[in-house]
Amino acid sequence: MTASLEALRRCHFAVDLGAARTRVYVKGDGLVVDQPSAAAVNTRTGALIAVGEFAEQMTGRTPHYIRVVRPVSGGTVVDIEMAQRMLRHLLGDKVRRTLRRKPRLRAAACTPHDSDPLAQRATIETLVGLGARRVELVDTLIAAAVGSGLPVEQPEATMVLVCGAAATQVAVLSLGSIVTAKRVPVGGEAVDQAIVQHLRHAHELMLPSQSVRPLQLALSGNGLNEHGPASTEIHGRDVATGLARSVRVDTAAVRDAIQTPLTAILDGIGKVLRDCPPDLVADLVDRGIVMVGGSALLPGLDEMLRQATGMPVHIAERPDICAVQGLGAMLEGRIQPLELNPLGP
Repeated sequence: MTASLEALRRCHFAVDLGAARTRVYVKGDGLVVDQPSAAAVNTRTGALIAVGEFAEQMTGRTPHYIRVVRPVSGGTVVDIEMAQRMLRHLLGDKVRRTLRRKPRLRAAACTPHDSDPLAQRATIETLVGLGARRVELVDTLIAAAVGSGLPVEQPEATMVLVCGAAATQVAVLSLGSIVTAKRVPVGGEAVDQAIVQHLRHAHELMLPSQSVRPLQLALSGNGLNEHGPASTEIHGRDVATGLARSVRVDTAAVRDAIQTPLTAILDGIGKVLRDCPPDLVADLVDRGIVMVGGSALLPGLDEMLRQATGMPVHIAERPDICAVQGLGAMLEGRIQPLELNPLGP
């Protein structure tokens, strides 16, 4: 579901509620919030202790009565009340006061491709609870393509790959609409989980919750290729004894462990290309695929896709914030629809 450009120009702020991070764009002020989608709650009193970056740091380090919750899962709001509380604290009093002064406050929000009506309703109710009188929904694929600078409104093919934490979305766009798209329930979290399972089974090592991303970065800039370091040292907890232990991990084995989730992404790209009209596929041979989303920065992922598809693969300039920047461009009126002159009788 994608709102019209005219309706989006009347919106005052835009929200990208992601499984990993929440971003808010305020018209005229730009990006005002870019924080993890996490909140720490005291289960005894129900009080909110921390949100965003501080709550993320508390993960796995809290006493039993403090719980770190994530009100957004897979791009869908699963706890409306907690999402509203988290957003209120992330925005802060000053921004909320500014927004409350707007007559008939309007908001825009990203929704994953093919999200069901219940998921869309949850997003709308979350923003209505913040004072929005009307909420416009925009497909994440279109917002990300606009934010990465692709000529979405032109009659030519553009292919965008949104690599999120919980899912990967791939689509071919033309004339401002999605021609064909696929949502694969595999994202950065699945890659993290594959590495955690490999270390548990092969080395009997449990990783701290914060250290999976550093392990991926330890694969170096070549990441998924064979040209990186042969091994890297990892610190964790022994499964049997519970004591701290360090192991030398073979990076080739790590690459093998994450092939399963990455293969699912390749299958999704293949299905989209098979369903796409031949004329648009011909456009893509030269233009290639543009990667956006936080997981697009996984070292070597672009090179792997380049080898598997035989197409050029580019990473957007700021892949992590492309979706919210695209929403912001629509709010500010920087995107002009293609003018079609209807033929007379």
